[in-house]
Amino acid sequence: MIYSGTRLVSSMLGAEFKLIMTSKIEIHRLYQSIGATQGYRVFIDRLWPRGVSKDEFKYDVWCKDLAPSPALRKWFGHKEKNWLTFCERYRAELRSPEQQERMNDLLERAGAKRIILLYGAKDPDHNHAIVLAQELKRTRQEK
Repeated sequence: MIYSGTRLVSSMLGAEFKLIMTSKIEIHRLYQSIGATQGYRVFIDRLWPRGVSKDEFKYDVWCKDLAPSPALRKWFGHKEKNWLTFCERYRAELRSPEQQERMNDLLERAGAKRIILLYGAKDPDHNHAIVLAQELKRTRQEK
């Protein structure tokens, strides 16, 4: 799934709609081909994905420390009923000074390139890449 331009995401806030502007940040499931999409490819899962060869998987940087904490990831379990609470808790993790520094570093390394967040979760509407993309955008706007 690509998040570019303007997209309305209703699943994140229940009945409320959140407008996300992500013209320079895209989200792709790593198991799906993204072709020749140019940009700064950032693998954002904490664990290496099953069945993916380290020689064949193309990425510029692996930011496993920006992934949800192991405890939060296990609690979430990719269960849709946990989604809203997961978003709140993960957002709180990302707003720590340590994570803010990591996000600023990522934005700096990407420079003017489009950032392509690569994740392995099966659900394109309920995964940490969505929250991370929002927080990266917020962090970039605050600079």
